[in-house]
Amino acid sequence: MARIKVLLPQWGMGMSEGKLVKWLKAVGDTVAEDEPLAEVEAEKTSETLESPGAGTISEILVQEGDTVPVRTIVAIIEKA
Repeated sequence: MARIKVLLPQWGMGMSEGKLVKWLKAVGDTVAEDEPLAEVEAEKTSETLESPGAGTISEILVQEGDTVPVRTIVAIIEKA
C-alpha cells in the first residue's frame, strides 16, 4: 500500500511552527481527502489540518499539545 505523509502546512508567510491542539481522528480511522484531521494553533489563530488524501490513518507522530516546525510529518495515512 502507498503511504501518504501528513505535513504541518505553512498557512502564513511568517508561520514557522504550529501547536497541535486536538486530533479529530485516531489511528485506524478511515478518512476522505480534505477531511478535517486535527486542530492546530498557529500565529495566534486556529486552523484545521485537512487530509491530503483518502485512506486509513496508520500512525500519529505528533501528540496533542506538541509544537512542531512547519513541514513536520504529523501522521501517516495508508492510501485506500
